[in-house]
Amino acid sequence: MTIDLSTINARKQLARKWATLYSIDLPLICAVAAQESSWNPWACRYEPLFFSKYIQPLLNNGTIHSMTEATMRASSFGPMQVLGEVAREYGFKGQFLTELCDPDVGLDFGCRKLQKCLVDHPNDQRGALLAYNGGNSPDYPDLVLQFVATYS
Repeated sequence: MTIDLSTINARKQLARKWATLYSIDLPLICAVAAQESSWNPWACRYEPLFFSKYIQPLLNNGTIHSMTEATMRASSFGPMQVLGEVAREYGFKGQFLTELCDPDVGLDFGCRKLQKCLVDHPNDQRGALLAYNGGNSPDYPDLVLQFVATYS
């Protein structure tokens, strides 16, 4: 799929402040958003295995008090498909995790996580991308990196 230059520039402009704030290469942020959601701010996905492994225990021990919050923590939102639980861990205080569909909010929290992955995997961009994706797919770094040239 070919993306016109004005769309590319608008996406880069949206991500630029987060690239600067978190010291992440702008094309990498854009590539993650392209892979995760095709830049669709309304993208969301429920992760049932994440729910059973990480969220159900929090529900069982009373850390999470509502089934809605639990379900939303096991769902990913927005352009960088940030899991609700990850957003909470990285300081999201909003009442509704669907606020991650606001591109500015979603990019902020996606970049917080991506920065941590890059710090935890110095000089290993592929490892950082695998960590961003939770290690679910060994092909994930290649899928992301194919978009970097588009945003360079």
